[in-house]
Parts: sequence; structure tokens; C-alpha cells
Amino acid sequence: MSDGISSIARIRTQHNLQLGVEVFVVKFPQLGQVVAQLPEIPLRARLPGFEGLAEIITAQQVSKASATAIFERTRMAFSPFTAQQLLIRGEAPLIEAGQSRAKQVALLGLARAIVEEGLDLEGLCELPVDEAIAELTALKGIGPWSAEVFLLFCAGHTDIFPAGDVALQHVVGEICQLNSRPDAKQTRILAEQWAPLRGIAARIFYAHYAHIRGRSAI
Repeated sequence: MSDGISSIARIRTQHNLQLGVEVFVVKFPQLGQVVAQLPEIPLRARLPGFEGLAEIITAQQVSKASATAIFERTRMAFSPFTAQQLLIRGEAPLIEAGQSRAKQVALLGLARAIVEEGLDLEGLCELPVDEAIAELTALKGIGPWSAEVFLLFCAGHTDIFPAGDVALQHVVGEICQLNSRPDAKQTRILAEQWAPLRGIAARIFYAHYAHIRGRSAI
């Protein structure tokens, strides 16, 4: 493709991200000023496997600081931190690490799907986005936000937008000059204007939110 989009099919390195941002600014120059004001746009890449998705499940509906602390305790409770070990050890280490009951169920269900049912998370990252989301959200405890964040940061997809994320909703409302924060449905519709680079937009908006709030947004 002549617009450079094909050369950034996945965001796996800082170079991929930089190229993606450059293409985004050319395609959507009205957001160039937002990008120019950012001190950095973090890569935030995660491994496209069990650990990456487990970290995202842990981050559901809690602050970044809490999620980081809980996940670190969870990861350290297993040696190694794998789906197999999770099934062997069971829920006790998850309880001790501070995982909620719902997240215990989600993590054990994910481990069971990998070990007993052959779920291939790395292979899933290569599927079309809609198919991958359908497979992920079929698992108990994994909703659209977790699936979309996994495909954004673990798979590196460039055209996916976690519309249920409050940080992204705030930024979309600001950029679109709305009087109030849009809900997930409205945010998803508004984000269509940044296709086929919604994944780049999401990374820029997370960085913008962190910048204006003076802290990490995800």
C-alpha cells in the first residue's frame, strides 16, 4: 500500500510504533498537535501468551498500582508461571496473592482452556480480529476490554480500539469536544474515524491521558 499502512501490520517494536505514529499523523493531521506534545508514546508490549493475558485479567477494574502489585504476587507464587502450574497449584496461591473470586475463576478457566482444550494464544494472535475476539470472549471472565487490550498490546494489532476503557473514553470525549465522557458504544462509533489505525490512535490516546494526568494510564 502506498500510504505505508501495510508496513506496520503489527506493533512489536518501538520502531514499528514510531513508524505507525508517523503514518497516523500524515493520515490524521488534525491530531498532529496531540502527538507533538507527548514526551513519549510507550510501546507497552506484552508477550502473546498465558502470562500476558493473565496480567490483563488481573488489571480488570482496578488501579494500575493495585494490578501491578497483585500480579507480581501472583507471578511469584508459581514457579514457573504457566497454565500447567496454575492447574497443579489451584486457587490457594491466587487467593493469597489478592486475586478476586471472579479473577480466580477466569485465570483457572484460561489455564484449563490452554492445557486441556489446546487453546493456542499465540496462534490466536494471527487470526482476524473479530475471530480472535470471539474466541477470547467465549472464555469465562474475559470480556471485550480484556480481549481487545490483549490484541492491542500482546498481538500488536494496529486497528483495534478498547472502547470500554475509561481512559480512552475521556480522551475521545476531549478530542471530539463532547460535553461528557462517551460510553463504550459511543466511543466505539467515534473511534471508527481513525480506522484503519485505531490501534495507533489508542496508543497515542493512552499516552495523552497519562501525560495530562501525570501518571500511567494503563
